[in-house]
Amino acid sequence: MTIPSIPKGTRDFGPTEVARRNYIFNTIRQVFECHGFQPIETPAMENLSTLLGKYGDEGDKLLFKILNSGDFIGDLPASSFISANASLLSTKICEKGLRYDLTVPFARYVVQHRNEIVFPFRRYQIQPVWRADRPQKGRYREFYQCDADVIGSTSLLNEYELIQIFDEVFQKLQINVRIKINNRKILAGMAEILGYPDKLVAITTAIDKIEKIGFDRVKEELIAAGLSEEALSKLQQLLQMTRQSNAEKVEFMREWLAGSAIGNTGIDELETLLQFFQPGELQNVLEFDLSLARGLNYYTGTIFEVKALNVEVGSIAGGGRYDNLTGIFGLEGVSGVGISFGADRIYDVLLQLNKFPQKLLETTCVMFVNFGLATVQYLLPIIKQLRQQGVSAELYPEEAKIKKQFSYANARNIPYVAIAGDEEMAKNQIMIKHMASGNQQAVDKKEFVGHFISLLQSSRSVE
Repeated sequence: MTIPSIPKGTRDFGPTEVARRNYIFNTIRQVFECHGFQPIETPAMENLSTLLGKYGDEGDKLLFKILNSGDFIGDLPASSFISANASLLSTKICEKGLRYDLTVPFARYVVQHRNEIVFPFRRYQIQPVWRADRPQKGRYREFYQCDADVIGSTSLLNEYELIQIFDEVFQKLQINVRIKINNRKILAGMAEILGYPDKLVAITTAIDKIEKIGFDRVKEELIAAGLSEEALSKLQQLLQMTRQSNAEKVEFMREWLAGSAIGNTGIDELETLLQFFQPGELQNVLEFDLSLARGLNYYTGTIFEVKALNVEVGSIAGGGRYDNLTGIFGLEGVSGVGISFGADRIYDVLLQLNKFPQKLLETTCVMFVNFGLATVQYLLPIIKQLRQQGVSAELYPEEAKIKKQFSYANARNIPYVAIAGDEEMAKNQIMIKHMASGNQQAVDKKEFVGHFISLLQSSRSVE
């Protein structure tokens, strides 16, 4: 028999994994809502016309395309199917694609619903995205993003608040991180000073890979793009500025970018943003990183990236400002800034660090042992009362050996087991057993619900 499987780069999630993922989602959601962000959702698939051209050439190659329904071949000539025409063919037989991220669909949403939205619009969105990438450790073809954006405001206070959200979320998740920032205007100024203003996309795409492939391979890419050895030497000096303080980097770059108006605008924005923060305000490190480029073409101002400390994994969050994204869809002059948490990578980090709360695995508070019909009739009203009070309770479905029922409770991490055998029923009682300590206590049936709720509250206050 052939065992079924799932596509590479995707994963199944059982009850434990789902509980852990929900812990991440709920933590992020709570912080978003505390900052006044509202939830939206968009379809898993978008028109390809919405997606293509928004992520650069490399991003376009990673879009999952969906065949048109029905006779997708239609009247296409046979010549359309030769390999040289593969890209052109896909545009003729595929009109839709799975979303690559949540930002472009959000921009489409804003334009489509602009008459219903109150600006500035603060939205958050927690949904899966898909990328036809090569699967590897920490990189999946299907994964969740948790985004927050402010659109319709150019104030740098929005960037300040989004950095606060990064800091609060990772503090609550107990992950120590480094929050890296830069500005695309600074990168544009660097390209100008290096003498290659027309090669900004090539430069940023290459240096965005520096942590993955090292400067030597980045240098090879930039030489192929036409940069001179002299320009690459200057660029390397900048990218090696890692030990200086943020203030020292700002001062150095202001002088280095003196001949670039756009570069100085970027420095002004970054310096203003840094000045919003009081000493010791953030629990995590905030670093001005000149090598941070964020390869997506729609970023125009501040850019962010978050790296977990002491864990080998890529970035676990990122984002930036995009001044022109809605203009692509016909709505000009609407600036936005947003961030995105990579929930799947955060999951892997929490797993490596053993930071998931143990209580997540306790889906049932108490299990009632089944000794047969008389016991079932005795216990069902009690179980219903507990559930009405919001306590998760279950009755073992079969009349099995007590050892098997206790093994089930242990495997499910159920903290309490309730027992009502002949002796307990004769006394109108129910026995409560705490599985971790082995302690047990007989409680009058009429008082059981109130007693058990008090017991739960007491144990939770101790924890």
